[in-house]
Amino acid sequence: MAKKNRTMEQKESQEILTSNNVPPNTADTIQDTSTNSGDVPSSQPFEQSELSGDNTSADNNTSADNNTSADNNTSKESTPTVEQLQAALLAEKDRVLRLSAEFDNYKKRSSREMADFRKFANESVFRQLLTVVDNLERALSSAPLKSKSSEKEQDLQNSAVIQGVEMTYKDIIKLFEAFNVKPVDAQGKPFDPAFHQAVSQQESEQYPENTVIAELQKGYILHDRLLRPSMVVVSKASTNNNTANNTVVDTE
Repeated sequence: MAKKNRTMEQKESQEILTSNNVPPNTADTIQDTSTNSGDVPSSQPFEQSELSGDNTSADNNTSADNNTSADNNTSKESTPTVEQLQAALLAEKDRVLRLSAEFDNYKKRSSREMADFRKFANESVFRQLLTVVDNLERALSSAPLKSKSSEKEQDLQNSAVIQGVEMTYKDIIKLFEAFNVKPVDAQGKPFDPAFHQAVSQQESEQYPENTVIAELQKGYILHDRLLRPSMVVVSKASTNNNTANNTVVDTE
């Protein structure tokens, strides 16, 4: 019965193949493969899938191990040592000290600048007032002396004007003294180009050479700054002394 069934199946398969224009040799191969496939199941796909799964899990494990080792290395490198922390602390201390020193210098410099500004803020005003003082001094020096006969009306008027000029001059000098404006001491002093302006030279036997013998215009200083130099006449050696010295040398 089994043989008959097989022969019947073969005939049916051949009829199907002939109807589909398939060569007859392929029928046996199809039958053999069908019988083989029906008898013994193939386990190759399962084995390959299992191997591929094992390989992927191994790759994942190795990559995870590499990542953890790299993280450990980076964490070790990122953690500073005690020496590095001490060096950073010293550097910060040095920076703070430098900043504090610079700030102290800035405060001292700003306070000095403010003090200089307060001392010399009125410099231009006093320089303009110097011409007024010069005119008042000229007026007082050119005023006539008081006459004995002060009964005349003209003499009384002149004396009143002179007194007014003198009072104005004294008030301005007091103002100068209050703001530390002082005249330059030049008469009979050695010539100093920092405070004196030489107008001419004059032979003098009374004073040594290069000495101020006359003051044409007063100079003034504000604190330690020169407002105006003194216009002076400077002495020089006389020709009589030079000829006398030359004759003495010749006779020797």
